[in-house]
Amino acid sequence: METESEPYVRLATLRQLHTVMADMNTARSLADTLQTVADGVVNGLGYELAAVNLVQPDGDLVVAALAGNSAAEALITGRTGSRESWERRLNMGEAWGDLRFIPHTEGWVLDEDDVPQWYTDGPEPRFEDEWHPADRLFAPMYTPSVPSGSCGELIGVLSVDRPRNGRHPGAWGREALQMYAFQAAIAISNARLRANMQRALVRLEREQQALRASEESFRQAFEYAPSGMAVAEMGGDQHGRILRTNDALCRLLGRPASSMRRYAFSDLVHPEDIGTLLRTSAEGGRAELRLCRRDGTYVWVSLRNSVVADAADGPRFLLTHVEDIEERKRRELQLAHRASHDSLTGLPNSAELRSRLAARLCARPTAMEPGVVDTIDAAYGEVVAARNASANGYDVNAYDVNGHGFDYRPVPDALDAYDHHVHTVTPEGERDDGTKGLAVLFCDLDGFKSINDRFGHNAGDYVLIEVARRLGGAVRDGDTVARLGGDEFVVLADGLGRADAEDLAVRLRNEIIQPIRVDGRAMRVGASFGIGWAHCGMTADEVLQSADERMYVEKRSRPKAHRRAG
Repeated sequence: METESEPYVRLATLRQLHTVMADMNTARSLADTLQTVADGVVNGLGYELAAVNLVQPDGDLVVAALAGNSAAEALITGRTGSRESWERRLNMGEAWGDLRFIPHTEGWVLDEDDVPQWYTDGPEPRFEDEWHPADRLFAPMYTPSVPSGSCGELIGVLSVDRPRNGRHPGAWGREALQMYAFQAAIAISNARLRANMQRALVRLEREQQALRASEESFRQAFEYAPSGMAVAEMGGDQHGRILRTNDALCRLLGRPASSMRRYAFSDLVHPEDIGTLLRTSAEGGRAELRLCRRDGTYVWVSLRNSVVADAADGPRFLLTHVEDIEERKRRELQLAHRASHDSLTGLPNSAELRSRLAARLCARPTAMEPGVVDTIDAAYGEVVAARNASANGYDVNAYDVNGHGFDYRPVPDALDAYDHHVHTVTPEGERDDGTKGLAVLFCDLDGFKSINDRFGHNAGDYVLIEVARRLGGAVRDGDTVARLGGDEFVVLADGLGRADAEDLAVRLRNEIIQPIRVDGRAMRVGASFGIGWAHCGMTADEVLQSADERMYVEKRSRPKAHRRAG
């Protein structure tokens, strides 16, 4: 190109160079761009052979494209040369601007390295600037860099061979090759960006497809789940507000989905279960509680929570799984009822009676000095008064029977429950002094054995059931009627004075002695009552034994003829 002198020829060369650069920047893919770069060297710059050596991620350079010789293309395309060998090439020979020219007089040292090479035969040079078959010319390609003019990162090397005019390129040819390498670097960088963008778009589309498939899978699993499910807000002022429910939950609660969005679970839970709901952990929390149906009734459910985070780590939501456990709870309650109630009469049994009685009593503190417990039992009111007069954090640990005062000492931790317990007290003396206590009425049926003997156990069972019904109907709400066993019943009635307890025993006896018709026969049983009083410091068995003993005293004190109505 340097030997051409007519302006027309120089202008045609520029036009051809412009065309190959345009083709290079409009290639559709990275592979097309690389091949266009190689073809442009041959078609636009007048070289017979050109190869594009591209830097790989590991730093080595691979022959990515070759033009001008199909045999050479088949032999060395795809082969790799080490970065070290290429650095050696780019650091030796003559520097023609950014180009590197290695004359045949120096290049022989490169014949045995690992860079893929292709030799073309030709005559020996006849004059100084004639091209030798072993001459090498390389044009490094760098990424565009700022500031302008500085070299960026090496992305590849153009290697060219055998100019068509057979001469070493002059200033014009060198400038054209250097400019072409610069534009090729831009085109390759852009092609890589496009390829990366296309891969990213493909990956994004796949992720979106997977997300849509996942969302659809979740929607179907949510909507058609056999048990209830809900999505609720998590955090903020609207924490717990229901955003979405499935059909199963709407059917369970008898509420349409539109109305469910007006509530939070705290609005629907049974008042007694609010604490359970609040104690339930958001992440993986479980709770068994009651939710309100539209008709006002409640259903037992099991709640299980899990947290769902937004794909962009945005707002988090609470996914709540709601399982109907009404049947299981009913069975559990039935089992608990059977364990604590008499199977024949349905009344609390002996174990339940003792449990309820023990819940009202506290054990006497044993940490006090010897004799103090008995003193407190004998003069409980005075001790309470002394406690009220004591300083904060102190209690009575010693009591002077002679009235010389109290010895105040710090309250031991073991006595805290005793100090804060609402103590059960006993009316004093045989006369009613106005004290209200927990009365324990021990009832034993008179003449019941003869009914069993004469009419059979079925008749006896019917009599027991009727007696239980009459006792339950004659006491107040909150009082306990229990069957202790056989024909023995116990009534716990709190807040009664001595006269009140005696009146209650009379009313209960009058209820029991009324005729009971069994299979057309009128049967009667009598009843003996013993009234005991529970107070703190006694065990449940001690209280029952006391009432039992009083019952036997009352039974023996009445004539045998009066113990049964007939």
